[in-house]
Amino acid sequence: MTDLYLQDWRAWTPHREAAGESRLDTQDKPAGKAVPAMLRRRLNLLGRAVCDMLAMLDPEADRIVLHASRHGDGERTLEMLYGLNEGEPLSPARFGLSVHNAMAGVYSIASGNRRSQQAIAASGGEWAALIAESSGYLADGQPSLLLVFSDQPVPQRFAAYAPASLSAAVTLRVGSQPTEGARRLVETATPAGGTTLQPLDVIDWLMGSHQRIACPISRRGWQLESLRS
Repeated sequence: MTDLYLQDWRAWTPHREAAGESRLDTQDKPAGKAVPAMLRRRLNLLGRAVCDMLAMLDPEADRIVLHASRHGDGERTLEMLYGLNEGEPLSPARFGLSVHNAMAGVYSIASGNRRSQQAIAASGGEWAALIAESSGYLADGQPSLLLVFSDQPVPQRFAAYAPASLSAAVTLRVGSQPTEGARRLVETATPAGGTTLQPLDVIDWLMGSHQRIACPISRRGWQLESLRS
């Protein structure tokens, strides 16, 4: 089995204190400077944060990107459905930005990244799906790639049917070889049960608030192991 190393990471959420951690952005409105203004206005806050983080972790824009989100941009999708119900025409541009891979698509256009990009939704098992997919790419010879896990609260009308969540996004650069400061991602079996893993949980884990995170759907858990010098 190919070892998986966390080489670097960035995260955004206005719902945590940075506590001196430069890799966590806690501003309410991400700048989105990695995206030209004409494209930036198409993105929501999560999209702007993710594009900035991808640019920081891969300035050459030459790595595969895997993006997981349970709900995606549900607000935009619902607005279109409400409009259709009122007899309004459907905007192709709004539809194009509502699909699950829209954020990765805007990043690709802005950065010129033409590598493979994958959008994942797994009914609460997004983190486990990201790890499984990345392990496959690394085993196939890719030296490193970027993982994105993001989500935001679902629209209020559907809040009772989905787990409570807060806006957060985390981007990780993982590879098959350790780099300076890298940590090994250790996976173990864990019993089913517990709450759904969300981006904010991963951020807390990276910040050291939790020693271990687990996905109850996949019955897998993960912890970071420091490498011996």
